[in-house]
This record gives sequence, structure tokens and C-alpha cells, in this order.
Amino acid sequence: YEESEPDLEKGLEMRKWVLSGILASEETYLSHLEALLLPMKPLKAAATTSQPVLTSQQIETIFFKVPELYEIHKEFYDGLFPRVQQWSHQQRVGDLFQKLASQLGVYRAFVDNYEVAMETAEKCCQANAQFAEISEVPPLYVPVTFFFTALLYKPVDRVTRSTLVLHDLLKHTPVSHPDHPLLQDALRISQNFLSSINEEITPRRQSMTVKKGEHRQLLKDSFMVELVEGARKLRHVFLFTDLFLCAKLKKQIGGKSQQYDCKWYIPLTDLSFQMVDESEAVPNIPLVPDEELDAMKIKISQIKNDIQREKRANKGSKVIERLKKKLSEQESLLLLMSPNMAFRVHNRNGKSYTFLISSDYERAEWRENIREQQKKCDFSLTSVELQMLTNSCVKLQTVHNIPLTINKEDDESPGLYGFLNVIVHSATGFKQSSNLYCTLEVDSFGYFVNKAKTRVYRDTTEPNWNEEFEIELEGSQTLRILCYEKCYNKTKLTKEDGESTDRIMGKGQVQLDPQALQDKDWQRTVISMNGVEVKLSVKFTSREFSLKRMPSRKQTGVFGVKIAIVTKRERSKVPYIVRQCVEEIERRGMEEVGIYRVSGVATDIQALKAAFDVNNKDVSVMMSEMDVNAIAGTLKLYFRELPEPLFTDELYPNFAEGIALSDPVAKESCMLNLLLSLPEPNLVTFLFLLDHLKRVAERESVNKMSLHNLATVFGPTLLRPSEKDSKIPANPTQPITMTDSWSLEVMSQVQVLLYFLQLETIPTPDSKRQSILFSTEV
Repeated sequence: YEESEPDLEKGLEMRKWVLSGILASEETYLSHLEALLLPMKPLKAAATTSQPVLTSQQIETIFFKVPELYEIHKEFYDGLFPRVQQWSHQQRVGDLFQKLASQLGVYRAFVDNYEVAMETAEKCCQANAQFAEISEVPPLYVPVTFFFTALLYKPVDRVTRSTLVLHDLLKHTPVSHPDHPLLQDALRISQNFLSSINEEITPRRQSMTVKKGEHRQLLKDSFMVELVEGARKLRHVFLFTDLFLCAKLKKQIGGKSQQYDCKWYIPLTDLSFQMVDESEAVPNIPLVPDEELDAMKIKISQIKNDIQREKRANKGSKVIERLKKKLSEQESLLLLMSPNMAFRVHNRNGKSYTFLISSDYERAEWRENIREQQKKCDFSLTSVELQMLTNSCVKLQTVHNIPLTINKEDDESPGLYGFLNVIVHSATGFKQSSNLYCTLEVDSFGYFVNKAKTRVYRDTTEPNWNEEFEIELEGSQTLRILCYEKCYNKTKLTKEDGESTDRIMGKGQVQLDPQALQDKDWQRTVISMNGVEVKLSVKFTSREFSLKRMPSRKQTGVFGVKIAIVTKRERSKVPYIVRQCVEEIERRGMEEVGIYRVSGVATDIQALKAAFDVNNKDVSVMMSEMDVNAIAGTLKLYFRELPEPLFTDELYPNFAEGIALSDPVAKESCMLNLLLSLPEPNLVTFLFLLDHLKRVAERESVNKMSLHNLATVFGPTLLRPSEKDSKIPANPTQPITMTDSWSLEVMSQVQVLLYFLQLETIPTPDSKRQSILFSTEV
């Protein structure tokens, strides 16, 4: 006892806290039982008259064992209250809990009679208006049926809760305390009782009878973000054979046991996706700035790195548990903040609910499943069934955790990091001629995002896109493809989610198997979807290879050739390729959504690269006929393939250190001096590009490209050093640390570029430099 006095003190304090909680909930429970018993006296009195509201038998059935339960808990409360008031280390309460557990037989009788009581109460409410009015207890806005059924459920619920609380109390009772064996005994009795009840209730729970003798089953469930009065809320959504239920996971004291709260539900017979009122607009979606999402991803990468390090060092599991908790918090936050695509469901009575999801694939899947089920469902649900159904969600759920990396075991694949080249060749199986295009989605940090889109192939049943895309993978395991019919006729569109939607013709997915993708060659595959087949080829390049800067084989071209050589040869201040691409983008790409972020067609980019390399005079004609994303892709490729970055290998470490300075004055002085010490062609080209990117960001409201977005795209391209990353790690089988150090480095590259993008003007102390700046208007 003596040694751990502080711990003991804390434990006993916790005991008192748990007991105070028990007292408070007992008080509420007693008030519920009182409310249930209140109409019993007038009903009994009326039963002996010539005009009974209910027969004595019906009263006995509905209120079976409720008075006894009230007495048991009143006695327990009256015994516990004074002991908690006069609290001391020696205070004993075990005998009270043991006695309570020994009276569980009354609960057994109550539970056995429970369904009959429920049916009787329901029938009496429907058949007898007097019974429905006799109790003045319920507030006016609560239907009597609901009131009775909800109260009658309380004792069923109570046993579960008492067992959980007993568990908590035992945890904070020292083994040496005289209460310990008594509480252990009470817990054993309660758990045995509970498991016997659960065995009987479970089959009823998992398939609760609906009309026509069919069974209600869970078809699909997943985590979603609901938009509630402008705020994002994490929900767990369940689709049953006859209803759509939106629940919130409640945290229990002790955190071990899960429980759901039903937020709302819609019978499938009343659910639609169409706008109830055409004028009803989709609520404004609160967008989270990309820089915040990126910061969360970096934090997640850092924590994962720390977990791996702790595991290698064989440190205590407490440190790892703490890190995992932090990881779980960050990943939940990312899941809550990322999705921006509206998925709306409407109730026939006019109420609408809006979810946010990140993938059109998932939105389509939910709609298909619901529509399919609506063809064959019938509906009936009493309020008590709703309560039992919500409680059964914990057992029925298929998605037990937020679908993120925290739940992966160590031996599971961490996913692929690097670049996936995908060629979308063609598709067959369409019944009639239409305008068709595809989009590609990959999973990243636990949720799916749209990464690329083919051009629309007009009036065909056999589109031949043959377009190649380069998609960056961040721990990805699955590639999804969706095929759409483009709707040009605005009047024919069904308004779903309040937006003009193209029709999904089919969707499918392919697992990205690290083993199969190792050999660097193209792998052909066919994805089947609702009778449509899409032919694809994929090729994976891991990050350590994709980051190499490759010097050009032929110095006569422009790609992979030092910028000073190109400008000297051209007698220009800024390379011709940079000027041409910028000019074309400013002519017709400034309002293109996702300009510089959306992949261009790889074959177009390669054609432009070849044309610039041989100094083809028709290059400007070629460009005018190409998709503007291919031109943006060519410009990015040019900077990525420079043998050394625009910011030079030599100065790169200084830029990384300069951006980390916390004193703003020192940082400004350092960053500007570094910038102005770049070789002249590098500086002039950078300032020319910088001016252009600022103009792109001025149209952010249309093109959705903020300064931060642009810095994310161009930061690594302009700053990533050539030497260090071209060394392939000796052991590429450990992607985690490689990945995370990469993430941190990228973050610093993004911050350097963002710093310069945010400067109003770049002051130049030297007249020679001043002349350079003026000459950037090439």
C-alpha cells in the first residue's frame, strides 16, 4: 500500500468518479421507470369499472416486472448515494453491486416478455384512443406509441450499460481492496446473463422480420461525411434491405465498447435522388485549403515514419500505441476534410440530406445499390425496432474502422509510391452510338481521388482513345475506371445532386499488384463492366527511379540540356519552349479547371517534346490543335528533365535552410540574395515563369488553381536536386522511410516556390540585375 500511494490515490479518485457517473445514470433510469409506471394506476383503476381502457391482462402484459425493477434500482440507489457522499479510501460498495447482479432474474423475466409487451402496447395504441391519451407524461410532440416503446426498451438497454460500467469500476479498484472479489463476481454474473440474452436476441437482430415474412439484412455500410448546417460531420451509413440509416458512433467511457446513435433514417420506399424542388440549390460546401490537407498528409507520413523507427528500435509498445492514436486522429481528420463531391438523398416528405464523398465511383455504387433494392422492398419499422436495429449496427457493420492505413497490419502491402503510366486504349460493348469518355481514380491516404480524364470520343459505339496518362501514386493499391456518356443537351439532363451530370455507362477496378508491376514493362488488361469492356495498359515506375534527372543524349535538342546552353544557342534570355508554352496557355488555358494539375495526354506530350527537340518550325501549329493540358504537361516535363534544377544543385541546400528560418527579416534577406545569385538564364527564366503563374492564380475562382496548388505542382520540378535523388537506395524494399523523407523534402520545395509566388515584387539591389528583370518581358 505504502509504495504506490500517489497511484492508489489516483485510482481511488477514479473510483469515486465512476461511481458518481453510476449514480447520475441510475437517477435518469429511475425517472424513466417512474414515467412508465405513471399511467399504470389510472389504467388499473379503470380496469375494474364498466368502461375499462385496457383489460387487467393487457395491463399486466405491458407493465410486466416494471414495478419490481423500479424497487430493485431504488434500493440500489438509496444504498449507494450515502456511501459516495461520505467517500473514503476504505469505502465499500461491492455488496450493493453483488446484490444487484443476483436480481438479474427479474430482467430475464422482463426480456422474455418484452416482445409480447411491445406488440400489446402497439396494438392498444392503435385500437384505443383513450389509452393513447391517458398518459399526460409524454411531451405533446412525442407520439404515445413511441413514448411507450422507447421507455420499454430502457431495461433491455440497461443490462448492457451496467455491465460496461461494472467493467470500468473493477478496472479502477485495486486488487487488494475488499471490493475487488465482490465486483469480479458481479461482473461474471452480468456477463453470463448478457451472453445468454445476446444468443437469443442476435438471430432476431441480424434479420429482423419485415412484411411478407422476409428478413431485414445489411447490404452495405461505410463511413461518410455529412454536411450539417455548413459543418462536416463523420457518419457511419448503413443500407438495409428496406431502409437507409445514418448513424453516429458514440464513444464509451473506457473507449472499448462501441455504440451507435441513429441520426436519421429514410425508408427506401420514400427515398429519391431527384431534387424535390428544382430551385433548391446544393448547400455551399465548406472547402478546406489544399495546404491544410497537404500538411495533414505530411504529418501522417512523419508519424508513420516514427512508428517504423520505434518498431525497429524495439521500444515499448506504449510509445507505439501513443503514436498510433495520433495517426488515427490525423487520418480521421483528413478523411473528414478531404471530400468535396455532393451526394444527396431526399425523403418524400421534402427533407434533404447532403453527404460529401471524394469519388464518383462510390457515389454511383451507392445509387445503384439503393435503386436495385427499391424495386423489391416493402417497409415497416416500429420505433423499438429502430432502437434495436441501431444497437445491432455494432455487430452488423462490415467496415469496422475508418478505411485508412492505420488499420493495415505490418505484413500488408503499404501500397505503391511512384508513377503509374496508364494507356486507355479502347472500349467495346456499347448498345448505341454516343459521346464517350473515361476517368481514372486511385486511392491515396485511404480515400479515392479522380486523377485523369480522356477526351470525349464523339458518336461511336467503339471509342478508340489511345491516350496515355501519368498518375502519381501515394501508397495506392487500386486503380478504378469510370466510363461516361457526355450529355451536351442540357434540357435532357436529370438533375441529381443539383448539378448537371453525365451518365455513368460502366465502372470497374483493377488491383495494383506490386509483384506483377515490378518488371517495368507495359501490362495489358481488360476491365469488364456491365457488358462494356475497356482495354488498358499500365506500367509502374517506383519513386526512386522516377525522380532521376536524365541528361540528354543529344546536345542539339532542348530537353535534358543545360538552360545556359539552350539560351546561348537561341540567343534568347528565356528558352523558346518556355515562351511558346506560356503564350499558348495564356491564350486559351487560363480558365481551364486544374491547369497544370490535370494530366495531359502522354502521346501528345511526347510529340511536342520531339518537335521542340528538332526545332520543328510547325510546332506552334501543332500546339494550337492540341489539348491545353498537353502543353502544360510539356512545360512541366521540360523543367523536370533539366540536367540540374532551375534553382541549381549548388544552391538547393541553402534555399531549403533559408525557408526554414523563423525570423522573417533574415528569411527575406537570405531568400532574395540566393535568388539573385542564380545564373542569369536561370533567374530570368524563373521570373518569367513566376509572372505567368501569378496570372494563372488570379483566375483561381474559375481554374481552381491557387498559388499553393501551383507551388505543389512546380516546387519539386524547379527545385528537386539531380545528384542526391539519382542514387537508387541500396534497399528499395523499405519504402516507408524513403517515402517520408521524400514527403518532407517536397514540402520544403513547395514552400520555397510558394514564398516567391506570394511576394508582390522582387526587389533587386543591383542595377545589372534590374536590367535583367526588365528584359523578362521577352
